[in-house]
Amino acid sequence: MFQSQSSTNQWLVCPRVNPEAQTRLFLFPYAGGNIATFGRWAPGLPSTIEAWIAQYPGRGFRYNETPVKDFGVMLNALYEATQALADKPYAFFGHSMGALIAFELACKLHPQILFVSGCSAPHIPDSSPPIHDLPDDEFIKSMQKLNGIPDEILSNAELMELVLPALRADFEAFENYRYIPNDRLACPIVAFGGINDPRVSRKHLEGWEMHTNTFKVQYFPGGHFFINTDYKAVIDSITIEMANAKR
Repeated sequence: MFQSQSSTNQWLVCPRVNPEAQTRLFLFPYAGGNIATFGRWAPGLPSTIEAWIAQYPGRGFRYNETPVKDFGVMLNALYEATQALADKPYAFFGHSMGALIAFELACKLHPQILFVSGCSAPHIPDSSPPIHDLPDDEFIKSMQKLNGIPDEILSNAELMELVLPALRADFEAFENYRYIPNDRLACPIVAFGGINDPRVSRKHLEGWEMHTNTFKVQYFPGGHFFINTDYKAVIDSITIEMANAKR
């Protein structure tokens, strides 16, 4: 299914190469996510948009690589990979941890539009206690509260043993992120949230307005992982906003 990797490295994968596409959409998964997180998205996008998905180390075809625990290291690698594909207009979409990655990349690069999803604005400190260093059973319970791990994996001890190192590494990077004040972005920001998200309040999601002069927020049915349950509606919104951004 996943046909092409960035010529720079293995950090970005294109599910459906389309040289005729007018724009690129870079997708950054949440903690524990991988290219499969957005596997259903590419077929739902119009032919004018080519999707590229970030693949973090320690999972999928990069399973044998050591997961990255440092947000800055991850960001620098993705900056290089993304910059190499910036020969067309492009947009960023990130969910949860991926939203912070997308935002920090937008501070360095020049996307047409930034989509942030399921994530508090970066200047708002995370009030949730860190979980990356909890014992396995407590860490897994925390994931269950967010519905962040499929039941078929949760119920399989061997599979959990495989995914835990990457999941912990992602949460360590996410929880140690610190915002450094910067100028407002030149591009619009569109924030997506789940109506019943237990992790991100409306106030904290709408705080993204401070980081741009053009802001819009949209809510979808569901909790923190609404992008999995209502992905078609999310794709439709992205498509509309990207078309409007080109005008």
